[in-house]
Amino acid sequence: MTEKEKRDTGELYYAGADSDFLDEVIKAKNLCYQYNQLPPMDFKAQREILERLLGKIGEDSVIYPPFWCDYGYNIEMGKGCLANHGLTVLDGAKVRFGDYVLIGPGCYFHTAGHPIDPDQRKQWLVYTKPITVGNNVWFGAGVHVLPGVTIGDNAVIGAGSIVTKDIPADSVAVGNPCKVVKKVK
Repeated sequence: MTEKEKRDTGELYYAGADSDFLDEVIKAKNLCYQYNQLPPMDFKAQREILERLLGKIGEDSVIYPPFWCDYGYNIEMGKGCLANHGLTVLDGAKVRFGDYVLIGPGCYFHTAGHPIDPDQRKQWLVYTKPITVGNNVWFGAGVHVLPGVTIGDNAVIGAGSIVTKDIPADSVAVGNPCKVVKKVK
C-alpha cells in the first residue's frame, strides 16, 4: 500500500519531504501562492485559480486571500459561501463545506494529526480524518476545527473556539473545547 493510499484510508502514513505525493503539495502551494499575489479586485483570476485548486467551489462562493491548503482537491465548498481573510485548510482528508457557510478571518480546519507515541512522530507519521460542515453554518474569527469533526446545519461557532467534537445542527457552540451553549431556534 502506498503512503497516499494509507492517508486516504485514515491509517498512519509517512509525510516527510520525500513522500510519494509531495508533488501534489507543491502544486497546491504554488497555486495558493499565485492566488495570494493577485490584485484584490481581480475576481475572475481568483475564481479561475480556485476552480483549478479545489475539488469543488460552488456558485457565488468567495475566499478572501490569503488562503492556504495542502492539496486543494480534498476541499469541497457549496454555493454562496464566504471565507474571510486567513483561511487555512489542512486537507489530507476531505473537508466539505455545505451551502451558505460563513467563515470568519483566521480560521483553520485541520484534518491531520500526529500519533501520541514520540517514536512514531519522529518518523513523520500522520493520520487524517475528514471534516464535514453543514449548510448555513457561521464560524466566528479564529476558530480551529480538528480532525474528524462534523458540524450540523445552522450551527454557530463562536470566535476563538477549538472544535474537538461534533456539534449538532441548530446549536450555538463556543469555547475551548467548544461546547453547545444554546439552540439557534
